[in-house]
Amino acid sequence: MPDRPASPDEPAAPERPSTPVTPTPAHADAVLSALADYRSAEVEMRRRTRDSMRMGATDLQALRFLLKAQQEGRIVSGRTLADHLGMTSASVTAMLDRLTASGHVTRLPHPSDRRSLQVVATPGSDEEVRHTLGQMHRSMLSAAVGLSQQQSRAITLFLERLTAAADAS
Repeated sequence: MPDRPASPDEPAAPERPSTPVTPTPAHADAVLSALADYRSAEVEMRRRTRDSMRMGATDLQALRFLLKAQQEGRIVSGRTLADHLGMTSASVTAMLDRLTASGHVTRLPHPSDRRSLQVVATPGSDEEVRHTLGQMHRSMLSAAVGLSQQQSRAITLFLERLTAAADAS
C-alpha cells in the first residue's frame, strides 16, 4: 500500500470493518476481499504509471481527459479542464504550464472563441500513454476474454449493482 494518500482519481482501498454488523457468507467476503485486492493493485499500477511518466496524479488525469476528448473530436479549453477536474483556473494554468514545459500538451488558438485557448495533447503524449498503459490494458482484456458468457454476465451484473450502491451512498 502506498505511503502517500490517494489522489482524487485514485480512491484509497476500502477499509474492512473489524466487526461486521451482520454475519456475511464466506463467498461474499471472498468477493469483496478480491475486489479490495484489485483496487489496491490498480492504485499501485497508477502510481507506477505516474512515476514512469514523471507526472502527478492530476496531470495524468488531465492528459487522459484531453486524449479522450481529442479522440471524440471535442475541443477542450482551460475552463473545460478546470470544470472536469474540479480545479481553479489558476491551478489549471499552473498544471498546463508544467505539461507544456514537459512536452505533453500544446495551447492553440480556440477555433470559435478568440479570447480562449484550446488545449491539445501532443502526439508524443498519446504514444507515451498507449505504451505505458497498453500492456496493462492487454492483460486486463485477456482476463476478460477468458471468461465464459455466463461468468461475464454475472460479473457485469455484480459490478453494475456495486456501482449503483456506490452512487446511492
